[in-house]
Amino acid sequence: MSDLTLKAEKLDAADELAALRDRFVLDEGVYLDGNSLGALAAHVPERIADVVRRQWGELRIRSWTESGWWTAPERIGDRIAPLVGAAPGQIVVGDSTSVNVFKALVAAVRMAREQGSGGGDRDEIVVDATTFPTDGYIAQSAARMTGCALRPVTPAEVPGALSSRTAAVLLNHVDYRTGRLYDLPSLTAAVHAAGAYAVWDLCHSAGALPVGLDEHGVGLAVGCTYKYLNGGPGSPAFLYIRRDLQDRFDSPLPGWNSHAEPFGMRDAYEPAAGALRGRVGTPDILSLLALEAALEVWDGVTVEAVRAKSLALTDFFLECVAAYVPAGRVECLTPPAHGERGSQVALRCPDAGDVMRRLIERGVVGDFRHPDVLRFGFTPLYVGFADVERAARVLAEELLG
Repeated sequence: MSDLTLKAEKLDAADELAALRDRFVLDEGVYLDGNSLGALAAHVPERIADVVRRQWGELRIRSWTESGWWTAPERIGDRIAPLVGAAPGQIVVGDSTSVNVFKALVAAVRMAREQGSGGGDRDEIVVDATTFPTDGYIAQSAARMTGCALRPVTPAEVPGALSSRTAAVLLNHVDYRTGRLYDLPSLTAAVHAAGAYAVWDLCHSAGALPVGLDEHGVGLAVGCTYKYLNGGPGSPAFLYIRRDLQDRFDSPLPGWNSHAEPFGMRDAYEPAAGALRGRVGTPDILSLLALEAALEVWDGVTVEAVRAKSLALTDFFLECVAAYVPAGRVECLTPPAHGERGSQVALRCPDAGDVMRRLIERGVVGDFRHPDVLRFGFTPLYVGFADVERAARVLAEELLG
């Protein structure tokens, strides 16, 4: 037994979150793709069976009130709130991440133009040039619709790119390719100092590390729920609207669900109060309630404990890779500094696609990003240190083979 195997055993024995693994449906392999799709919480199938058979099958339309369907978007938003450092009443769940990015970005431009002297001159949207492609597509469309110029820059270049013309800035908290964690507090402060609004994409940080939305004065944020929150494939995203901005949030998608009197069926639109302004159409009840059930695994678990384990897991993985993988065979793209690291490790490898295929065949599931990146996501709720050691060892065997 190697020294690293023994170290993994000791780390697992001391892991205060180890018992959470039993709350998930897992096989004998190593699942390191929770940064794309989280594992299934074991109690969710039974809960959804009740939703389908009793709430839908027996109660039918009565479930909108008797089963709490109507209030699910804000109720589940309040469940997510502490995981991203938000007080209740500021998050609504529904629609996809892309739709919520569109809502937030257009609303940010509208708010920037309404405020103070010279607001109407704000005609520029700054976007992370390295962003997930869809965020870039949405930003392009939002710029066209609002008559703004689009300015792509790297996150490091954002402070220098801000001006009196800047209306909104769309940023990712964690880079989806490399796992780099960006400085949300300082970037948010810089954007606000310029009189603009920051819109944060939290897809790769929500449920993996502390975000501190309220603490850092973030105005608008969006995030998906099927990664570290384990809500299931295509589970609805969330939209955060800071409390003091809610009465100014002018959604570009004013649906009946966000109307002050949704059943009044009035011709004129009057937005509801609070974060409900972020709603649009009829909620996706089955996926919403699957997400609500999945979030129960967080009962008694703090994001701070999850972050501590995440850093320990990624540190140990990098240690094992350095020990097992021949020097020069892979290049780590993920920053070594804890303050700059999300909950994944990205390794550059010339034949990454083929390597990942072979790893998956051997039960080590990560993913591949074109053209040459191996991504390994570490979900502390169900990944252990023995998993980490095994993944690095199998990777080395495949690279040597």
